[in-house]
Amino acid sequence: MRHDSRPAAVVAPVPSSRRSPSTRRTIMTTHDGAGTTALPPDVRGPHTSRLGLVTVIATFGGLLFGYDTGVINGALEPLTRDLGLTAFTEGFVVSILIFGAAVGAVIGGTLSDRHGRRHNILLLAIVFMIGTLGCVLAPGWEVLAIFRFILGLAVGGASATVPVYLAEIAPAERRGGLVTRNEVMIVSGQFAAFVINAVIYNIWGDIDWIWRVMLLVALAPAIVLFIGMLRMPESPRWLVAQGREAEALAVLRQVRSPQRAEAEMSEVHRLAAEEQASRTGGATDLGVRWIRRLILIGAGLGVFQQATGINSIMYYGTQLLGDAGFSANAAIVANTLNGLFSVLGITVGILIINKINRRTMLLGGFALTTTFHLLVGLSALLLPDGTAKAYFILVFVILFVFCMQGTIGPLVWLILSEIFPLKIRSLAIGISVFVLWVANALVALVFPPMVQTVGIANSFFVFVVLGLAALVFVAKVVPETRGRSLEKLEEQFRTQYA
Repeated sequence: MRHDSRPAAVVAPVPSSRRSPSTRRTIMTTHDGAGTTALPPDVRGPHTSRLGLVTVIATFGGLLFGYDTGVINGALEPLTRDLGLTAFTEGFVVSILIFGAAVGAVIGGTLSDRHGRRHNILLLAIVFMIGTLGCVLAPGWEVLAIFRFILGLAVGGASATVPVYLAEIAPAERRGGLVTRNEVMIVSGQFAAFVINAVIYNIWGDIDWIWRVMLLVALAPAIVLFIGMLRMPESPRWLVAQGREAEALAVLRQVRSPQRAEAEMSEVHRLAAEEQASRTGGATDLGVRWIRRLILIGAGLGVFQQATGINSIMYYGTQLLGDAGFSANAAIVANTLNGLFSVLGITVGILIINKINRRTMLLGGFALTTTFHLLVGLSALLLPDGTAKAYFILVFVILFVFCMQGTIGPLVWLILSEIFPLKIRSLAIGISVFVLWVANALVALVFPPMVQTVGIANSFFVFVVLGLAALVFVAKVVPETRGRSLEKLEEQFRTQYA
């Protein structure tokens, strides 16, 4: 993490709720270019192709992450018919994966630190396969829920491990770009799930068990991930942390030029030491008032990010559009636009995020998403049922997704990376992100019964109220972090909340 007055560089943050404490910790240590300027340039050579292959294989973990969280969107309609789901059991089956991901992120980060990044990705590929097959063969919703939880463990583990692996094996000057590929693969995986579901449903949608085929598609990238990772190297930084320096140098020689590999060992040592320093904070630090305040701000940002309801759209978009007036076939096709504009939104967000003050962009993001929530609610309440109503709701939902993924989604992760001092960073981000995962799961759990009970209009009016609360929260307590060093922020909070 930077300790100077310049803003940290952005590593394409995951939309919505996608990063674990371990992920953020490692990515933050890669932002600091200090100490790397004397390194020889990373010239192209055979090692460049090797690094490219490592990146492609590892990001299949991100693809699986996206596909497995997005596939339920289009699969719910036949799934509900086949297994007789109610609004509650539907929300339970969807949200149980997110609860599993919250647990998996913690366990995955721990196992990754203990046994190695590559080892953990191999294990996750097996869990992805087991979870997928269990879901496909489930005789009832209870068994489906169990294997969705197992699949969630893999999703959370992937969020904690894959970006860490990429960040640690990439050269410093290319680190942001390579980690970005994983984030792009996540949203692309969701988009792919929406498209594949639309194709399958429009051909075989009258078959009740067709949802099993939709879920089965995820088995192929899981197999590719497992077979591919068998031939991939371990993270050099993890090897150095274990005292296995000869192996670390051998890995660097695979993915760097010979001169660069030798010179980079000191940089690997420095980053490993910085990461170790970020783990020295403990529960006793929670007794310090200004630290508690910072953690509450971080947790609040996580809650309000999820209170936008972004994942209600990503998990239930097809059903929402069906309730708005589209036919089942048209709804699942229209839902692919949510995936497309999610990808476009995060792309725009990455381009502008370092050009606008954090608070300004965050306030603007919440103002826009709250406005589109209001417009969706008013459209559902005031417009007569029919094609026009359905398309108005579709347009406002798409615009909400675009604005959310272009502002609030990446900004929350960036602010979390900037507000916590090094000593408590792992502890504070761990708490904040766990709260974010739980908020994600709770929204996924309550959205179907809420829509069934109060309707689309009132459901989105609830999001309006939450959006207004988020605006007050940001305006009152969230600090501006752009262009401010950690030392200045820490001094401000020590003085203000001592």
